Amino acid sequence: MDTNYELNFSKEHLKTVIVGHVDHGKSTIIGRLLADTNSLPEGKLEGIKESCRKNSKPFEYAFLLDALENEQNQGITIDMARCFLQTEKRNYIIIDAPGHIEFLKNMLTGAAKADSALLVIDAKEGIQENSKRHGYMLSMLGVKQIAILVNKFDLVDYDKKIFDDIVTNYTEFLDNIGVTATNFIPVSGMAGDNIKDHSPNTSWYTGPTVLDQLELFHPVAETSEKAFRMPVQDIYKFTNDNDDRRIVAGTIESGTISVGDEVVFLPSGKESTIKNIEGFNTEPTSTISAPHASGFTLTTQIYIKSGELMCKKEEEVAEVGTRFRVNLFWLRHSPMVKGKKYKLKIGAAHVTAELVEILNVLDASELSSVKSKDAINRHDVGECIIETTKPIAFDFVNKIEGTARFVLVDDYDIAGGGIIISKDENSSILEERIAAREISWESGLVTSKEREVKNRHKGKSVVITGSSIEFNKTLAKKLERKLFDSHLNSYYLGVSSIASGLDIDIKNIADDDEEIRRFGELSRIMTDAGIIVISALNEVDDYELEKLKLLNSPNELLVVNVGTNNFSNYKVDVNLSEIVNIEQGIWDIMNALNKHKVIPEYCI
Repeated sequence: MDTNYELNFSKEHLKTVIVGHVDHGKSTIIGRLLADTNSLPEGKLEGIKESCRKNSKPFEYAFLLDALENEQNQGITIDMARCFLQTEKRNYIIIDAPGHIEFLKNMLTGAAKADSALLVIDAKEGIQENSKRHGYMLSMLGVKQIAILVNKFDLVDYDKKIFDDIVTNYTEFLDNIGVTATNFIPVSGMAGDNIKDHSPNTSWYTGPTVLDQLELFHPVAETSEKAFRMPVQDIYKFTNDNDDRRIVAGTIESGTISVGDEVVFLPSGKESTIKNIEGFNTEPTSTISAPHASGFTLTTQIYIKSGELMCKKEEEVAEVGTRFRVNLFWLRHSPMVKGKKYKLKIGAAHVTAELVEILNVLDASELSSVKSKDAINRHDVGECIIETTKPIAFDFVNKIEGTARFVLVDDYDIAGGGIIISKDENSSILEERIAAREISWESGLVTSKEREVKNRHKGKSVVITGSSIEFNKTLAKKLERKLFDSHLNSYYLGVSSIASGLDIDIKNIADDDEEIRRFGELSRIMTDAGIIVISALNEVDDYELEKLKLLNSPNELLVVNVGTNNFSNYKVDVNLSEIVNIEQGIWDIMNALNKHKVIPEYCI
């Protein structure tokens, strides 16, 4: 529910998430804050009170937030509710996060962007397991300003000893996870004790009220002051009225950038310079900062994909890797296990990921640590090693939190979330599997040298890539015919031929990591048999070529690029002009095969 009164946008803003176990009174506290600060739309409070009177139903301040029908039916906060209040000092965005154990994943979403947090504990029920889980999740998400509200204090007759016991026990829990509470405040959302004004019922308490505490919180250091980061959400190309702009678009996560700044896109490593800052119905500007959504044209046109991270060259750029140590919170009924593929979303990037190693599993409610588990169960906090099938750009959580947070998806559902702590430099899963493959490789009685002598050539995998897949296919097939007519053992391996053996509908090999793996494994067998394997692949990147090279090892890969060379790190073997004729292209490739001592010179 968004309250819709007019905000003064010249004031400072602060986001606070309020969390706690189900029925501990979060919504009541927010409702009371809205009422006591006159932040409700005119007539809202009176209307709800009148509705309660007509229905012979006791009025509760929580009704101000229960906007969703299923929440009213079940009496629990299921989705995120936002409301706004303002004081003379600043504007507040209060995010009411779900407290029910079934909806912890929504709470992860709510807490991810908060400057501060209010964690509610029922004075009568005491500390519950979700009280601890929420505390751990706030810590894991990097929320450092946390005040604990001991609510419903009127139900325990304002007993100071109960308050002191909760302070002692919860402080001990927070100490174990490295969190220091800003304050503990005894409150009653229903009675209004210590919400806006100090209550005479707790004369022994001299700390801030809830409203005072909100005023004492400070916004997290402006993201505009950090190094520049912008996840690339899309690239828009214009063609009408001679408009040839290519606009790189996204929402700036941190930092500031100006026209003329040199930028680098990660993980590709491609570089350019900001030419213009673009916006929709906005005044022209030469500088822009986080957290604005914007678009940029570049002085040199480079091929990049959505999911890249744009950084400023003169600053410390983001990390790039495929293997990292993370802390994650698992939410799915089925456990997270090794060997299963998950989707990892970080910034605008979506990649396949796999659990490599579980270093430690922590039960967030009991703080019991287990180091020998082979799975991460529901509501466990895991310290583990994750590996992605492609490199991603990221920051460590102690540098830029926004680009260190990730979400894991399983079967189209959010299964967990976490933060990246550091990189892991050990061998990749693929390297380990290929090493194991080569150890167990069983050869026949015919050696590679014998095949080479009989065939008069070596085995080789030739990959043709570039901007026009149809041209590349034609070139590959005619190269196969030329080699075959020269009495050489050649074979055109089409991507659709591989895909037809799988229950997968793809447009090109780069769409699915499983296709890359199967293509590489098949190439390894065919080149070992002494065949020159020729394929046309569309829109592969540096990392995919490196993966194919690794999969095909110890046999070699020859890469032919047609048109603009968009590879920033991989050194291709043959570069052909986009307007090259087929015969010239075949001659150039065969010349390269001869140079690499694959085919004899007389065949050219």
